[in-house]
Amino acid sequence: MKSSRRRSREFALQGLYQWQLAGTEPKIIIEQLADAEGFNKIDVDYFKVLLNGAVADAVVIEQLVAPLLDRAYKSLSPVERGILLLAGYELGHQPEVPYRVVINEAIELAKSFGGTDGHKYVNGVLDKMAAQLRAVEVRAR
Repeated sequence: MKSSRRRSREFALQGLYQWQLAGTEPKIIIEQLADAEGFNKIDVDYFKVLLNGAVADAVVIEQLVAPLLDRAYKSLSPVERGILLLAGYELGHQPEVPYRVVINEAIELAKSFGGTDGHKYVNGVLDKMAAQLRAVEVRAR
């Protein structure tokens, strides 16, 4: 059974996908997704924090991610970019969520919504990002 936080991440990823492709404002995305099936099962506050935060910090997160990639950021699929934005935001701004949880949740999103081996790619990139953004926590492991 999926937790309300996992469902929040799934909806945030849907919102980030829409934001990337259509440029829709997060406020409108939130209003639209509020009518979607399953929205009543999510942690709405956390969903809003993730979507608004990832959109607001997208440029900074992209700058952090780009050197960790083996190709151009824009050549990633919108799903992979969305997952990296979401997880990058969580790693940088949600210290109460352990970095391993952030990475695991991102891998699960990639398995559910991404390409065949996208989860492996996302895992590798986020391992490197966690080492930068959560160095003390990673070293303590």
